[in-house]
Amino acid sequence: MTLEPALGGMAQTDQDRCDPLLRAGNTNCGGCGMSVGLNLLSHALETRKIQMVIPACCGIVTAGPYPWSAYGAPVVASTFASAAAVATGLACAARINGDPTRVICWAGDGGTYDIGMATLSAAAERNEDILYICYDNEIYGNTGGQRSSATPLGARTSTTPRGKTQQKKDILAIMAAHRIPYAASLSLGHPEDAMRKMNKALDMTGFRFLHILAPCPTGWKSEPAEGIELVRNAVQSGLYPILEIEDGIRYTLNIEPSMSDEDLQNYFEKQGRFRKENYDLAVIRKHIDEHWQLIRSRIR
Repeated sequence: MTLEPALGGMAQTDQDRCDPLLRAGNTNCGGCGMSVGLNLLSHALETRKIQMVIPACCGIVTAGPYPWSAYGAPVVASTFASAAAVATGLACAARINGDPTRVICWAGDGGTYDIGMATLSAAAERNEDILYICYDNEIYGNTGGQRSSATPLGARTSTTPRGKTQQKKDILAIMAAHRIPYAASLSLGHPEDAMRKMNKALDMTGFRFLHILAPCPTGWKSEPAEGIELVRNAVQSGLYPILEIEDGIRYTLNIEPSMSDEDLQNYFEKQGRFRKENYDLAVIRKHIDEHWQLIRSRIR
């Protein structure tokens, strides 16, 4: 165990930055996509000073009991609905004090798509100097696996035992509609592209939004060792487009999918949350194709 005392409200020094963002000894599940995302972010940070705001989600349980912390950076635990508002205050204080600290929101889909949408949208509309990262495991993973508006069509959760009957909300398009400087989707199965986007977002000012599809073996009923392959299946099938959007209007496609039906089938068959009686791959392929027609119409 290498959990260490929490850093409180202090921004860390360059020497402190040598400490990984996600310390060993944390209690995260094996195969957790959120953990992979945190480790990628840790490499992207290098010597940058940061403060993190984490609302109610698996990410804040990760920290462990005070005064110990599994995070190698200062963390403010916020309510579900207020992460972006808290981060706004921290970013304003840093600017007033001439402090180069970057403020990062690290939130799940429940605190982003649903409960936190009001303050998220408000901070984006004001173009606050915040990097908001949503690790999306497509459920309320910390409270028993209830459906969120990020839960995909056909997925069984504790509140949709027969499969969800609505499509997943397009969060990237919603954020792009705010005309924020930068919005991008990241693939844990393509770390070079993910790291480039993290570095780009960290170097920018204004409101930036990164979206990560984060496998949850517990909620997805999948094998922990297969999470990254599932992300690759999602990307190659076209289910999870990898792109970046600047100022809400400049769309860039980063990974051209093969639109493989085999990848799509593998993605659904390797997750126990999907049962064949709850979904139709032909219908899902139709939805994917319609989404891609819209994406390609926006690429200039």
